Amino acid sequence: MPVLISAAQARRFLVRRHLLAPPRSLPADASSVLTVARLFGSLQFDPLDAPGARNHEAVLHARIAGYTRGWCERHLYGPPGTRSLIELWNKSLNIVPIEDLPAHQHAWAKARVRHASGILTKRASVADTILHQVRSAGATGTRAMARSHSGAVDWYWAPTSEGRAVAEALFETGQLGIARREGNHRVFDLIERLHPELSPALPEEEAERARLLSRHRAVGLMGAGGGAELFTGLGRSDVRARALRSLVEEGALVPVAVEGVRGERYVLSAERGRLYACADEEAPLRGVTLLAPLDPFVWDRALLRSLFGFDYRWEVYTPAHLRRFGYYALPLLWGDRLVGRIEPSRDRSRRRLSVRGLWFEEGFDPLESEGFVDDLGAALEAWRRFVDTDEVTLPRTRIGRALSAAWRRDGTVALR
Repeated sequence: MPVLISAAQARRFLVRRHLLAPPRSLPADASSVLTVARLFGSLQFDPLDAPGARNHEAVLHARIAGYTRGWCERHLYGPPGTRSLIELWNKSLNIVPIEDLPAHQHAWAKARVRHASGILTKRASVADTILHQVRSAGATGTRAMARSHSGAVDWYWAPTSEGRAVAEALFETGQLGIARREGNHRVFDLIERLHPELSPALPEEEAERARLLSRHRAVGLMGAGGGAELFTGLGRSDVRARALRSLVEEGALVPVAVEGVRGERYVLSAERGRLYACADEEAPLRGVTLLAPLDPFVWDRALLRSLFGFDYRWEVYTPAHLRRFGYYALPLLWGDRLVGRIEPSRDRSRRRLSVRGLWFEEGFDPLESEGFVDDLGAALEAWRRFVDTDEVTLPRTRIGRALSAAWRRDGTVALR
């Protein structure tokens, strides 16, 4: 029988286990990056940085006091043989702990099969040349590969140079790894040179269980179903069902029934104590978090709707005339409530953080909710420092003017 829990208990549990109560509270140290990465199993990478930071950086900032970008890069791109994190395809392009790699190597094998009937056969000579170049000359960037092999090929989103496309296929098949990034420019090296002590892949069924458990680690209260993007990379539904049954039978996952939420959900066995403790808590949670658009907290959008009453869609790829909110609007978490959205945008040349829009949920008044203005100010000032800007500008709306007046009085935010 599943454990029965209230919606309030579930919300509080999720916020606490996602390290967001309070936000930005892990020690200000590079080791905290590994704490977050190992908790979630993966951090989603996206190259866009309109608010001044990329998705995985914003995920880390939300949980680590004074997070500095170089901390993650130290674990990703340190000297070969010392790296604690690796970039690979999982739910999408993800950053995962190196100790979890044996569970993900089957993705390399599947990519080899897929590309063997495609680009790595059709452009076999290009692949051989790139591998020889990297093997003999060392780490090589995609720009150099594109110059050497400039013919265009159809590739995922749009046509691209055959050099870049082949390099990406070699990366997806585990032959090349990312040695470093220069901005969003990738520099590749041989995977065995970057990670000379790779552990062998797990047996397939064990790997299926490990990958599904990793997804549960990220979400924290995931069900057997949901949006397709939630299960990307985990195989067919029957494979997932078999792995889920096994994880429950082994005791790795505990089924729960949440008040008002359809279907069973599952909690990590190791987190049962935290779940039960949340049943007796009554003190309100404080602190505002600007959630990254692909933060694990928002992966399960059906759960956000049923448990938090929050209908979330990242509108960065939505045509402007169809958007309800902003191009890069971030969910606002206050305590254990999702209360609105904010769109911060960094102006590098002026060293300015501009808030392009603020939208609040129906029934939530930010000016009448005790403590919210102070908590939002603290979160916005933390973001300003995080993205290395000197001042903040707010929208010229009623709420924008009221927030500006409040923050000027107490000096909470460095306003223009």
